Amino acid sequence: MRRRVVSLVPSLTEAVAESAPGLLVGVTDWCTHPGDLGAAERIGGTKNPDVRRIAELRPDLVIANEEENRAPDLDALRAAGVEVLVTEVRDLPQALRELDRVLVGALGLARPAWLTDAEAAWGRVARGAERTHRAQRAEELTAFVPVWRRPWMVLGRDTFAGDLLGRLGVRNVYAGHAERYPRIPVEELAAADCDLVVLPDEPYAFTAGDGPEAFPGLRAALVSGRHLTWYGPSLAEAPGVLAEAIRSAG
Repeated sequence: MRRRVVSLVPSLTEAVAESAPGLLVGVTDWCTHPGDLGAAERIGGTKNPDVRRIAELRPDLVIANEEENRAPDLDALRAAGVEVLVTEVRDLPQALRELDRVLVGALGLARPAWLTDAEAAWGRVARGAERTHRAQRAEELTAFVPVWRRPWMVLGRDTFAGDLLGRLGVRNVYAGHAERYPRIPVEELAAADCDLVVLPDEPYAFTAGDGPEAFPGLRAALVSGRHLTWYGPSLAEAPGVLAEAIRSAG
């Protein structure tokens, strides 16, 4: 089993820390869960990690993500003799496979109970959706999902968050866009004729007073960014948390 791990991805930091406390020797400034990361050293941001300091920590493995981390930083770590595992996550099934690959395959851990719980929780969502479809009791909601403001950026094609929302009956109207995170003028968003706007609290911290006012007359669902965009222990409770936020959209 690997004994010294650096994580450059907040989701994976939580996944490793909850599964094997004490393995992490380095994490990013954006790694906020779990609350106590022990003696793990902060080694900079996801986009600007301190490559030299990471190498000095002598990790057995650095875990990264192709979207959250920059290729030049990962190449520099490899050039310094550090082994780097890069994950790719575009939907829920891929997230579950990658978590298995990191925790069981690369780190040699027993499969954590929270990962089994997450699979079961989303499996119940799928079975419920099938029953609803057969009974024709519900209509799909349409939405756009800003992730940044000034400029406005939204979820586009092939995103993990978009896949989760789709499983909960919310169709992202920009899912067919050529870009994964397109910049869309606010006037176009306001005229998109959707059922609601979904506003996560990260990476941009949308709140009741910062975001909904840009789309008067449109229902706004304020959701937990950790439950919408993180792939880790939060996946087990994400279906309930997100569904409640969507139901409560005002």
